[in-house]
Amino acid sequence: MLKQHLQFKLSQKLSPQQIQLMKLIQLPTQAFEQRLKQELEENPALENGKDDTTDYDNDDIDNSTQEDDYDSESINAEDINVDEYLSDDEVPEYRLQANNYSSDDEDKSVPYAAGTSFHQHLINQLNTFRLNDDQRDIAEFLVGSVDESGYIRRSVPDIVDDLAFTQNVFTEESEVEKIFQVVQQLDPAGVCARDLQECLLIQLDRKEPTKSIELAYEILDKSFEQFTKKHYSKLIQKYDITEEELRDAIHEIERLNPKPGGSYAGNNRIVEHVIPDFTIKIIDGELDLSLNGRNAPELHVSREYNNMLKGYKDTKAKSKSQKDAVQFIKQKLDAAKWFIDAIKQRQETLYVTMNCIMHYQEEYFLTGDERKLRPMILKDIADTIGMDVSTVSRVANSKYVDTPYGTKLIKEFFSESMKNDEGEDVSTREIKKILETVINEEDKRKPLTDDKLAAILKEKGYPIARRTVAKYREQLNISVARLRKEI
Repeated sequence: MLKQHLQFKLSQKLSPQQIQLMKLIQLPTQAFEQRLKQELEENPALENGKDDTTDYDNDDIDNSTQEDDYDSESINAEDINVDEYLSDDEVPEYRLQANNYSSDDEDKSVPYAAGTSFHQHLINQLNTFRLNDDQRDIAEFLVGSVDESGYIRRSVPDIVDDLAFTQNVFTEESEVEKIFQVVQQLDPAGVCARDLQECLLIQLDRKEPTKSIELAYEILDKSFEQFTKKHYSKLIQKYDITEEELRDAIHEIERLNPKPGGSYAGNNRIVEHVIPDFTIKIIDGELDLSLNGRNAPELHVSREYNNMLKGYKDTKAKSKSQKDAVQFIKQKLDAAKWFIDAIKQRQETLYVTMNCIMHYQEEYFLTGDERKLRPMILKDIADTIGMDVSTVSRVANSKYVDTPYGTKLIKEFFSESMKNDEGEDVSTREIKKILETVINEEDKRKPLTDDKLAAILKEKGYPIARRTVAKYREQLNISVARLRKEI
């Protein structure tokens, strides 16, 4: 039996233009330039540079061709998943999807930096060794198994099985071990090792033997675990050496490269240079904020397209093809006008948000002292400028600012607050900075434990628990006391 009832439902819909605006705000400078370039290529009604063209008249178009504008409901927008479109993923959608509207469109690909890859560099070196066909197949397979750090992290039995199943090469473990001795002679030194210990030993073996190097080799070969745990007193007793001799041996080990693969310049890794979106300068004791000029391009609507639309408007008899042409031109003109407005909104949003952050953290930007950073969360800025928290998040997560103290990611200025012993709110960044300073000034022969660090911070007016100290220390990538010990 059918029943009739009322249902109230609260939902949020975003137009495609709103979604694109959010994506524009999220883009850092380099990605924004690519997005701008793409729009200029795809929309002939949008041009770069200044122009005094007057806006086209929408009301004088024949009603037969007057369909909904570009930004109207004719787009047939369905319910939009807000979380999907407003995710914090910093990879813009246009990088993930092709924009080919026709099967015969030109296939455009992104050029890669030319050069010899790391693996090819190793393969080329194999040509200097005398190997039969099977040995070369094994050697090439081993080189192909090298990871970015320069290690082969597979066991010999697994390699034997893989050779049989994937390469149709049937061999013994002893033969693979023999080829390991060959590929471990390749450059850079230490490449094709199976673990850190073997990697360091290979590098020491290539050095000119000295007393310190021989002792370092002996320590790594026979007492690797004691060395990694920094049981220096046991090493001194075991090898009957002085503290000075142990220090020299450790110095030789510290000069080795634990990741030989990462040192190869031709590793086909393209370094992405950070382009700051903002610049903060101190002029006459006052903070001055400027937006990177590459975020403020000069765009205008094509005069030629405006004239074409007026020409079609003046035509009395309009065929179907002419009506279709008018609609196409209108859509392109509407899209161009919207994009120009969206860029202006982007510029205003970026500037207003960063200006608020700058004044909120004015004491830090004037001094560069991280202990001067105030506790600040996204809501503090959003409430001040009257924008949504998600908008502030998009600016903070993907934008950089050039300050007198270096280029900083904006989200680094945000931190939670804690109470000091005087009941004042202090930034967790301030506490981390003090913790880092205390550890840097400690006696490395007797590093401070987390309990002692907590006691020192309490004396300085920051009563935090030992587990909190351990959490902050890990966030600062600082090892435990035992591993910070030096001789």
